[in-house]
Amino acid sequence: MPRRRTTSSSSSTAPSAPRNRTPQPVRVRRRSFGDFVKAFLAFLVLLVLVVGVPLALATQIGWPLPDGAPSLDWLQREITVQTFLHILTVIVWFAWAQFTACVLVEVKAALSGVGVPGRVPGSGPSQLLARQLVAALLLVGATAASLTPGLSQLGQSLEGNQKPSVAAAQQTPGILAQQQEQAAATANALAEQAGQAGQDAARADGGSSAAHGDTKYYRIQPPEGRHHDSLWEVAERHLGDGRRYKEIFELNKDRVQPDGSRLSEASLIRPGWIMEMPGDARGGELVEMPDEAPNVSEQVQQQISDYAQTGDHAQGSGGGDAQVSLPEQRPAPATPANPANPVTPVPGTGGEHAAPVAGQEGHSFGLPEALLAAPLLAAGLLGALGRRRRQAMWQSALGAVGGRRGMEPPTPTGDAQDAQDALLVGADPDGVRLLDRSLRGLAASLAAESRPLPVVYAAWMSGNGDLHLQLAQPAGKPPTPWQQGQDQTFWMLARSDAEGYEEAETAAPYPGLVSLGTMDDSRLLLNLEAVPGIVSLGGTEADRAAVFASVAAELATNGWSDRMTITLVGFGDDLTPLAPNRIRHLDGFEDLFETMSAETRQRRGALGAAGHDSVLTGRTGPAQHTRWAPHLVLLAAQPSDDDALRLAELAADAGRLGIGYLVGTQGTDLPGAAWEMEITREGRLLAPLLGLELDAQMLPTAQRRAVVELFTDADPGSDPEGGPGRPANAPPFLVDISEQGRPAVYARLVGSYEIIGLDTPDGERSALLHEALALLLLHREGVHPRVLSSALWPRGVTADVRDALLERLRTWLGSDPDGTPRLATDATGRLTLAKSVVSDLDVLRSLYYEATQGRGVDSRQVRGRLLTDALVLVRGPLLADRPEGRYRWLTHEIVDAQLPLLVADTGLALCEFHLERDRAEKAIEALNAALRTAPADERLWHELLRATHTTGDPARLRALAADLVARSGARGLPPRTEALLDELLPTWREGVSAAG
Repeated sequence: MPRRRTTSSSSSTAPSAPRNRTPQPVRVRRRSFGDFVKAFLAFLVLLVLVVGVPLALATQIGWPLPDGAPSLDWLQREITVQTFLHILTVIVWFAWAQFTACVLVEVKAALSGVGVPGRVPGSGPSQLLARQLVAALLLVGATAASLTPGLSQLGQSLEGNQKPSVAAAQQTPGILAQQQEQAAATANALAEQAGQAGQDAARADGGSSAAHGDTKYYRIQPPEGRHHDSLWEVAERHLGDGRRYKEIFELNKDRVQPDGSRLSEASLIRPGWIMEMPGDARGGELVEMPDEAPNVSEQVQQQISDYAQTGDHAQGSGGGDAQVSLPEQRPAPATPANPANPVTPVPGTGGEHAAPVAGQEGHSFGLPEALLAAPLLAAGLLGALGRRRRQAMWQSALGAVGGRRGMEPPTPTGDAQDAQDALLVGADPDGVRLLDRSLRGLAASLAAESRPLPVVYAAWMSGNGDLHLQLAQPAGKPPTPWQQGQDQTFWMLARSDAEGYEEAETAAPYPGLVSLGTMDDSRLLLNLEAVPGIVSLGGTEADRAAVFASVAAELATNGWSDRMTITLVGFGDDLTPLAPNRIRHLDGFEDLFETMSAETRQRRGALGAAGHDSVLTGRTGPAQHTRWAPHLVLLAAQPSDDDALRLAELAADAGRLGIGYLVGTQGTDLPGAAWEMEITREGRLLAPLLGLELDAQMLPTAQRRAVVELFTDADPGSDPEGGPGRPANAPPFLVDISEQGRPAVYARLVGSYEIIGLDTPDGERSALLHEALALLLLHREGVHPRVLSSALWPRGVTADVRDALLERLRTWLGSDPDGTPRLATDATGRLTLAKSVVSDLDVLRSLYYEATQGRGVDSRQVRGRLLTDALVLVRGPLLADRPEGRYRWLTHEIVDAQLPLLVADTGLALCEFHLERDRAEKAIEALNAALRTAPADERLWHELLRATHTTGDPARLRALAADLVARSGARGLPPRTEALLDELLPTWREGVSAAG
């Protein structure tokens, strides 16, 4: 991958200076005689339609309602011309009522200046006519006196105007009020001038702007309280559909704005910018370019002229200032921070794991897409599942008494098997590792410079592995190798630099980051604990539950956190098996309020006592403490009005305390909601006020249950019949260990990799074929084709390459004498090997199983022979000579833990066999052979101490004790080993002291 280049423009710590820093005096357009004529005519039309029509109907035709109660006689009357007139009269009355409602709605919105005018059902043209008449009437009134040349505030959503100043400050944390007021004043003045100069621009533009005589323009409004203008809202008001914001973006992309910057991303807009609108745009806020313009300053005229000249004709000519697009796909340059838009996407990046790899996008082979498209979630679940299975095996091994157990966890079937395959295909463990190391490395670097951690609202992971952190406010120059991003609120780390990070001994700085979805192939992670208030999620109950489940599952298993508490309310009681130490479930809001009120008071008091401003200053560095772990609350059920107010009060200081709230709601007016999102039925996560439209990351009910089943089956404590005495799980594949069962193809995996019975394939493809065969041999239950391809090509592969490899593998393995191919496909589409293809691991498992649960149970001689043959097969660790960089899929497997346990159990069983006949030396020999493969198994050392003790040689036992102490290092011996030595050799401590 080419290394990043930093130009002088892109590395600047501040956005490019606007051309007009000091707004020119605004010349307010005086009302003309034509304006008064229009207003008077609009008044007459409204008077006639609202008052005259009902008077005429009531006096000439009559009241539409019947005089009495209807009876059956009405149905028997003859249908006459009068009947049709009455029906038409009722229709006219309904039309008048609808138009009157439209007029009232538009007048209320215009006079109050609060909120987008409500839509009267089925009104369409009626409401548009009412809006135009009301706009013309109010054009000469006080409501529009300061807005020229159009009613810019009519229909504008200004819900934040009625919020207290404290609430408004919470929505734009980190931005000083003085800076915000100055920016708003500058934008207001510039926008006012741009609007007044609109008519003059067509004339000043000369011939090129003549075609724009009827072109409509819109000016981006400055933020008001919580509300800030966005292309989504502009499209929704003037085009009837917010999703048409892309049309506005395409019309204005890369055109020079009055302040000298350019529009490069749909969500990165600035107050005072001018937007050309599609031809079908409607509404009083739009500004047309008339032939005559008011008298404005020459500078403003030139700005409008320059903007008009950067239209489509100028774009095609290649003129103007060229803006180089770097191949490394960094965030858009020279875009200033927008305090009212705290989450900004990184444009132009490609997602390696955000979508199916090339050649596979057309067919998922029946695997759940929700897990395939969630690489970080899949990696976390897969890692947690592997740890759970290893823990279960060790618990089973340490808890066994007498009889032996099998080493095999239950083989998933049905939906659980599909979910496991989807996790294997979709997981991106490298992305998780780089994210974790990058964040911890950043924390360590800042701590070394005695700098506090900045508040991070969100992180964007691009497809090429670059990481972009969006800060709440500028935090100075980032530490090396981090770079300044598109402005002072973005820090960026290239993947090549992230790979140079080593493991840092520091706490996870941002454990509350969680994936929400993808936008333009970049993955958004929102820092829930840093949100200054509540994050609300609207949509249907099922869609909300799928988003909540995804968030909960990733928080519970992600690899970039140490400790956290996740409280689920109203859903997810079955998610607890994913992380019993993290997830807890509460029944209702009262339990939540009681719990979180106490914790909020405790955290606030602890921060004050420790002298910290927030949990960030106490989480890392010398003062780090586990009590600063985040607490994230996911409330799926919408609270009542009273409960919502209590929750808003509780969450007012949550961001500083490391507490985050994600609340489901059916509306968009949840009190205390800092960020509002909505999940659609199509799986789109919308946040218009944040400029976000994501492909949401979801975990639907079926996939959630399948994932939970995997974890439940892996937990031995969930089996009511579990325990040392339960029957062993049989291996998935038992071979015939008699002379008649000699295989056609025999692979040696335990130790160096060797294959007997096949010719060596071509050198170029030998490594791939060997790796594919090893994967199939370790999964006798079958391997999904996508699992195989993702294991061999973690960064993706086309379908033709994958299919070509499978064909070569079939040709290489050949067929049995009866013509049966040795590589087949079962009914589920998974690849399976014939019974004639076996590995030494299959033989080892079969020998141990026969010795402990088969023929060896009733025959001591057979048991001893089978155990001895099994131990002879052990030549070292699994695939000991595998080349570096290959077989990375083994990190997802538990075979590396299974093999040492299997070898240890074989050695212990053979030791027991020899000690029954007082053959201590044979027992010691068997234990030493097992220790070469399982040197960390404490059980082997204990049996070795007992066997050595039976020889009656204290010096030999003392030497073994000294060797054990030397191996243990600074950690010391385990307590049970010390207790055993105290029993067998009470003077062992003296020998150790003398040796020391």
